Amino acid sequence: MEIIRSIRLMQSLAEDLKKSGKRLGLVPTMGYLHQGHLSLLDAIRSRCDVLIASIFVNPTQFGPGEDFTSYPRDFQRDERLLRENDCDILFYPEKEEMYPEGFSTIVIVEGLTDELCGRSRPTHFAGVATVVAKLFNITGCDIACFGQKDGQQAAVIKRMARDLNIPVEIVVAPIVREPDGLALSSRNVYLSEPERKRSLCLKKSLDLAERLVAEGERDSKVILHYIRDIIELVEGAEIDYIEIVDAETMKEAERIKGKVMVALAVRFGKTRLIDNCLLEVSEENVE
Repeated sequence: MEIIRSIRLMQSLAEDLKKSGKRLGLVPTMGYLHQGHLSLLDAIRSRCDVLIASIFVNPTQFGPGEDFTSYPRDFQRDERLLRENDCDILFYPEKEEMYPEGFSTIVIVEGLTDELCGRSRPTHFAGVATVVAKLFNITGCDIACFGQKDGQQAAVIKRMARDLNIPVEIVVAPIVREPDGLALSSRNVYLSEPERKRSLCLKKSLDLAERLVAEGERDSKVILHYIRDIIELVEGAEIDYIEIVDAETMKEAERIKGKVMVALAVRFGKTRLIDNCLLEVSEENVE
């Protein structure tokens, strides 16, 4: 595996690889890798000739008072995991390389970023869209993979690539969970043991939503009521949002029809966790 820290070198290498007919795949990460990240490598490995992972804790997607300085980092461990999982190139730039003095451009995807996490983190998705656009340009990737756990983020990136005519195929891989159901996240290390146990209410509530829809419930308000009842009974669970939205537009869905996302953001102590599930109901099955 080759480790590259320079944008110019990464672009030069990508250009040479593409000239030789290679198809490039990218998995952007902020490091502190877990099986969820590695599953993204697996999702596109057979669909590209050269597999690139990036590690960059992006400061522009953290708001004031958020955990940028304390965000978990372990480059040696990440490097080992990427080597063991057949990554070809690791792009690992410094902050000054990505945001040199005088940097003044941001990418804003309007509409999608106003909902869900965008309400409590108003600058977050501009930071995400900007850094991902840069990574697409730097790596020259033909295909890139993101996780469904960050469902709103995936929708934002898809829209950005479409609107800006960036020729990158976006793959969204399923959520990877711990055996007990907790969605894998680098921030899970922040949870105390009691908080970790309490956080299982997220998957429990999503399972209930899936079961209610399978049994024929189509009224979002009814489903949200049951979800809220489960989470509010858990000691220390502080709800940011519980919503059912159109999976593409992120707008509120009053009825379960087409493809919708049940999305949760709940804080346990100092740790904010997000989770979701996708539900799809054909029009003929909607009363």
